[in-house]
Amino acid sequence: MPSIVEPKLISGNANMPLAKAIARRMTMYRGMSVGLVDARVERFNDQEIFVEVYENVRGEDMFIIQPTSNPANDNLMELLIMSDALRRSSAARITAVIPYFGYARQDRRSKARTPITAKLVANMIAEAGIERVLTMDLHAAQIQGFFDIPVDNLYASPIFALDILEQFKGNTSDIMVVSPDVGGVARARELAKRINAPLSIVDKRREKPGEIAEMTVIGEVAGKTCIIVDDICDTAGTLCKAAEVLMEHGATEVHSYITHGVLSGPAVERITKSVMKSLVITDSIQATGAVSGATNIRIVPTAPMFAQAILNIWNGTSVSSLFETETLGPIYEGIL
Repeated sequence: MPSIVEPKLISGNANMPLAKAIARRMTMYRGMSVGLVDARVERFNDQEIFVEVYENVRGEDMFIIQPTSNPANDNLMELLIMSDALRRSSAARITAVIPYFGYARQDRRSKARTPITAKLVANMIAEAGIERVLTMDLHAAQIQGFFDIPVDNLYASPIFALDILEQFKGNTSDIMVVSPDVGGVARARELAKRINAPLSIVDKRREKPGEIAEMTVIGEVAGKTCIIVDDICDTAGTLCKAAEVLMEHGATEVHSYITHGVLSGPAVERITKSVMKSLVITDSIQATGAVSGATNIRIVPTAPMFAQAILNIWNGTSVSSLFETETLGPIYEGIL
């Protein structure tokens, strides 16, 4: 049964435009005004974070919208402190909406005497009083098991599939979906299945960290429009190199669909100068001025999906229904 209280949204400083967009979409879906709870999240002179909530939240169903992107430590602490403030203000339930889950790449011990930081972050989130997590495209699916609270992991592939079918309308027969490494095959296969396209793999081998020694294309990409699919693009070195290798193997053009555009360091410059015709990312991480100004980078919105997922959690209905094109299609009608 639906709760008698209304869902209430609060946001930190990590991605305020996305939080406001989610509030607008919820307003449209519900036919009544949904705004962000009035609060201040600021820093003292020594960079300590301070949170003050100006509205009464006693007994309310609270949703904190806060990706833990760069600066990851600051944004993570904002999330934890906001949760503590809400818990001490007697909120009935606190859900963390984390579009981009930072530290997800530290999900296992890669060598001796290294941490599993994703597990540590999961413990901190639960201890802060958060009772549920809503995120998108975790780097590794097993991170859900690091939490002792419910985790709803949304997927960008249904949004990407809708966008591809719209952008390449009438020309989908030449599309080849490409995984940039062996580890991402499951993600690429999922998208390929949605758009009924074949799958190829770029196998990369490193001699040492940060250097790509060799790339091999598994599959016939000659004469194909290649679409590279991955969850994170950081410095874009691997992505741009993969695009070059695909063009060398006869691809007619290369596009990339990446969920989380971290795009640090020389990433934007590399992408702008690369052979890639376009890079499509979501707004899970707030775009910098350089990203917004890049001619071959396009951003697709996640607010419609997150708004519906928040309402489904509040209503106690299925979140996994948003994995289906039949459900997500009407939500994105006229947007992509």
